[in-house]
Amino acid sequence: MSKLKRQFLSGPYVIWVIGFVLLPILMIVYYGITDASGAFTLQNITAIAEPIHIKALLLSLKLALLCTIFCLILAYPLAMILNSLHLKRQSFVVFIFVLPMWMNFMLRILAWQLLLSNNGILNTILESIGLPKLSLLNTPSAVVFGMVYDFLPFMILPIYNAMGRIGDDIINAARDLGANQFYVFIKIILPLTLSGVLSGIIMVFVPALTSFVISNLLGGGKVLLIGNVIEQEFMQSMDWNMGSGLSIVLMVFVVASMAFMNSHNKEGEGTAVW
Repeated sequence: MSKLKRQFLSGPYVIWVIGFVLLPILMIVYYGITDASGAFTLQNITAIAEPIHIKALLLSLKLALLCTIFCLILAYPLAMILNSLHLKRQSFVVFIFVLPMWMNFMLRILAWQLLLSNNGILNTILESIGLPKLSLLNTPSAVVFGMVYDFLPFMILPIYNAMGRIGDDIINAARDLGANQFYVFIKIILPLTLSGVLSGIIMVFVPALTSFVISNLLGGGKVLLIGNVIEQEFMQSMDWNMGSGLSIVLMVFVVASMAFMNSHNKEGEGTAVW
């Protein structure tokens, strides 16, 4: 009876997965391998080899990689600081990092528009102290800034969770045996948090690679990522076949990156992503 109850309770989840995950993917695959008349074709997929599409894909990979690197550089020290705080402070600081994620995504990006614009807060401060203004808005740098701001919590939390599982007795034992701070970090902390690092890399790289809203708002139409190309095919050109074909190629990159990272995350720690 209990088994039947569990199966019944899992019903809504199964329906959700079928209706909002499997069916959309099957539709994308169908449109991607057919033309407007419904005939089979691979032209929509091979269109990724066109110069404009290759350029957008390479730029997406470049900016996603830069975003991931910057997030990792910022997140690891922050996670170590969080882990070293007392419990009450620790909970509060974690809340501060998570709080922006509760705000509307568009509002956060629009806030960066105000910060990075030619007459924005940042240039006003630079001008007040006698420094020249910076032209940051509508550039790849602005897009990376926005990505790092939005995806940084996804890098901090899995690393922080991995660090929280390291017992103080392990660290103390290493120090009792004569290990200095650097050796403790290299031989104990870094290997034991590697699973969290890999999870964070996936959780940042994948949405950064597929992003198009950030580049629309902070790139001003001058930074064309593969996500923007796909969005334009669907919403402006109304060419669902071409948009679906490019989406299949992008899904291959996403799945390949996740599979590669998970193959190196043998312990299965950190945040589950696969």
